[in-house]
Amino acid sequence: MSAINSLLTRFKLGKLLNQDQGGRRIILQGTISGEPALLLAERGAFDTDPAHLSSFSRLITHVQNLGENDIYRWYLANSLPENGIDQPTPPDLKLNLIYPCTEKHIRKYSFQQARSVCETPEIYIKYVRPYMHKCREEGRLNWVFNILDGKSEQENVLYRSSEADKKDDFLLLPDLNWDRKTISSLHLLALPLRRDIWSVRDLKKRDVPWLRHLHATLAATASSLYPEVESDMLKFYIHYQPTYYHFHVHIVHVNLDPSGTQAVGKALGLGEVISRLDTMEGGAEVGMEGAELTYTVGEESELWKEIFLPAKEGSEPKAV
Repeated sequence: MSAINSLLTRFKLGKLLNQDQGGRRIILQGTISGEPALLLAERGAFDTDPAHLSSFSRLITHVQNLGENDIYRWYLANSLPENGIDQPTPPDLKLNLIYPCTEKHIRKYSFQQARSVCETPEIYIKYVRPYMHKCREEGRLNWVFNILDGKSEQENVLYRSSEADKKDDFLLLPDLNWDRKTISSLHLLALPLRRDIWSVRDLKKRDVPWLRHLHATLAATASSLYPEVESDMLKFYIHYQPTYYHFHVHIVHVNLDPSGTQAVGKALGLGEVISRLDTMEGGAEVGMEGAELTYTVGEESELWKEIFLPAKEGSEPKAV
């Protein structure tokens, strides 16, 4: 055994000092031969050699089904052999399967250059709103409606509210990207039952009381479900553009490493949206529909190809 391996095998754990990067890195405090030591362990990058990738799905073992809805399925699995010494090897993979997938899915998950665009109220009304309507009519929300209607994923519903006004009810679920066990990477999703709000664009000044109540209820509910997470350890945000056009709120632990989905150009803080609506000049019907919103889109997206690229080139955007 080499000296390096000898040092590692002689490491005696004292305690877990920290965990970050969504649970992908741990910092252990311990000793080696009585002397204090720190061991930092981080999961390595995936091997992208074609020979390895061609057999990747066959090497996965101990698959645990987390749930499925329409064409979406979620699993935990192992890519490592059993250690055969102490405990069974814990799952080290969180898998999402989309089957059958569409060309839109392939474009979404392919690498593509991002572009920053400014969506004016005029562009929204004339081009983007019709695009949203088309997406909803194509059945892209079937999986959401299945959850709201109690047809699927009911075992995953963490909380179902019971408001005085039924239209204000919502469901709370784990986000599909959370492994459901690493608290520092907690990621929940709130789905209001009401279907008249497609995105942040539909929010108006009249909705401020509802949004404030929703914000407070989500904070209290998340903390009651996970007592180790206090309300000031949570962040609440809305995506624009969202992945699907049914209004929803993301709730994440403040220690979750900010990714592209939390970045400027994608995420709008729920509190900031509420404040913006509350301070708008005008009556109850003024709202986010009249605001300029800057966000990022990929070059392969329909929004870029059909609306913003033609506008940049000085031609008339296409009716999506």
